[in-house]
Amino acid sequence: MAQDEAEAVRWYRLAAEQGYAEAQNNLGMLYANGEGIPEDDVEAVRLYRLAAEQGDAEAQQVLGVMYTAGRVVARDPGEAARWVRRAAEQGDAAAQLALGGMYFAGRGVAQDAVEAVRWYRLAAEQGLAEAQVALGGMYFAGRGVLQDEAEGVRWWRLAAEQGHLPAQTGL
Repeated sequence: MAQDEAEAVRWYRLAAEQGYAEAQNNLGMLYANGEGIPEDDVEAVRLYRLAAEQGDAEAQQVLGVMYTAGRVVARDPGEAARWVRRAAEQGDAAAQLALGGMYFAGRGVAQDAVEAVRWYRLAAEQGLAEAQVALGGMYFAGRGVLQDEAEGVRWWRLAAEQGHLPAQTGL
């Protein structure tokens, strides 16, 4: 297994050095997790940034999470929102859910329940159970949408059918 990881690192590094965004992102993950190479969070961030600047949605989402948590980089909600938005606009469901949460809480963006619903809906329509629960909750509470218990139940049911435990117990 170690040989396979070392070989993967070698090939990813070659492709990353040629500017291939997916390889930069994947090599960043290997550095972040210490797989096949010693863990190096600073190098991981550098590689994620290279990939993100080329439009790699996964790297953009990861950078957003890192700026949200202050992991390796300084905590910066505005920078987190910028990267998460870029990934969300490309259709990344996890980023759409995260951006919805940012709008809901007003983290890095102005608090806006209507925008939260918009991003939750985009992720929920892709089948992301957590987004379905969040969107259902917005309908139950009447936040950003007219209160509609039946619509809330519909979204929670979709999440429950995927095995989402809080949705199952909430119904």
